[in-house]
Amino acid sequence: MPRAGHGSAPCQGLWWAPSDAVPATAFIASHYNIDFSEHYLAEFMAARGFGFLGWNTRYRGNEAYFLLDHAVVDIGVGVRWLREQGVERVVLLGNSGGGSLMAAYQSQALDSGGDLPAGDLYISLNAHLGRPDVLTAWIDPSVTDERDPLSRDPALDMYDPANGPPYDPEFVERYRAAQVARNHRITEWAKGELDRLRSAGAGDTVFPVHRLWADLRFTDLALDPSERPWGCYAGDPQRANAGPLGFGRASTCRTWLSMWSLEDSQCRAEPHLRRIAQPSLLVQSLSDTGIFPSDAHAIFDAMGAEDSTMELIPGDHYLLDDGARDACADLITEWVHARGG
Repeated sequence: MPRAGHGSAPCQGLWWAPSDAVPATAFIASHYNIDFSEHYLAEFMAARGFGFLGWNTRYRGNEAYFLLDHAVVDIGVGVRWLREQGVERVVLLGNSGGGSLMAAYQSQALDSGGDLPAGDLYISLNAHLGRPDVLTAWIDPSVTDERDPLSRDPALDMYDPANGPPYDPEFVERYRAAQVARNHRITEWAKGELDRLRSAGAGDTVFPVHRLWADLRFTDLALDPSERPWGCYAGDPQRANAGPLGFGRASTCRTWLSMWSLEDSQCRAEPHLRRIAQPSLLVQSLSDTGIFPSDAHAIFDAMGAEDSTMELIPGDHYLLDDGARDACADLITEWVHARGG
């Protein structure tokens, strides 16, 4: 694609390497929305003799317009660039939301007949099950009117003290079913709205999704127990839930169907992981406040590679504890070296 009028290329990133020589093995990391060009592991892996391409698709900072088929093409540009530099082994690093994205890329590359260069190894690092899965697990089912951020059904409000925490099993079951139902309602609306717009000669529209910090596990540590502290990535989940920030807060109808819809999205890790035969590693931090033990085990169980490994390590989602990033880099280095990298 051509450069934008103001000068930027559609895809961009930073190449980290130990010297002017091209390493035989290199990592590539990308995300649906977040800038991964300065990924926190880049310097650590370069210091251990690897290359690291922190790669951004055209949707960096532009999540509301994300389409998976375009993002897959953009990741292919990055992998192809690594091959053109002389990199022999490419490691797809799927970190956080990028776990399902890189799994989707590899799954499609294996079917592309060479149009998309496949990776040689796959790593899931503190990765979510997929965009529809994590949004649905976090979405507030007490919203009664999608146009009103203050609308509320008290019987489904996790922040109403009458409901907990702790949350009893009946409430948990009803709450989870209502979260799924809200996702499906938005999907149904998005499809109908697209039809309505197209019939009037319009292409799409942007709409808000309110209150997206409402996973019961944020405040009830007995659910899916781990070493995590109380709260979420944004701190106080009730405060975050009432605010304007968070992923998935704005979306076009097409983007909702491509990225967030349980019914339609291909941004879910499980079906893609089952198709990846290349050696696969899952690394999960035990104190992660947004990814829980059941999520990690579900990802590992979905891995289709005969050579698959799961490692549970100390630390939070971003490995901010002293020494945690070094330890993670050492673990990954040992695993890659054992497989010829």
